[in-house]
Amino acid sequence: MTPGAWSRRDFAVNTMTSNRPYLLRALYQWVLDNGMTPQILVDATDSEAVLPPEHVREGRIVLNLAPPAVADLLIADDAVSFKARFAGRPLAVRAPVRAVLAIYARENGKGMAFPPESPDTNSPAPEGGDKRPALRVVK
Repeated sequence: MTPGAWSRRDFAVNTMTSNRPYLLRALYQWVLDNGMTPQILVDATDSEAVLPPEHVREGRIVLNLAPPAVADLLIADDAVSFKARFAGRPLAVRAPVRAVLAIYARENGKGMAFPPESPDTNSPAPEGGDKRPALRVVK
């Protein structure tokens, strides 16, 4: 290989970061661009979540991310955070990205749901190489 050249093998699948924060940012903007209200569904049982407990139902909470409802919104690679008022009480909310189960428009429900993601989802695969499925002939 020439210097500076790379192959697909150089970028192993098991070292990629989660695509969830990228999708959250894109879908948030898409919902706003269509004049609707972005909301997220969050798994409130995540130990790193900072949420208003009085609004949690069955271990989940729906959060309105519309610009008039939140201040200092940040959809970072590790968490969604913002300041908001709940029943007149200010709270700095933090929802780990892995705990976000869906993002959608309140008005019509269009958006995207995400599969559950464990805290170690982005860790490298165990030693032993690629774990891709392989076919073999059995006689």
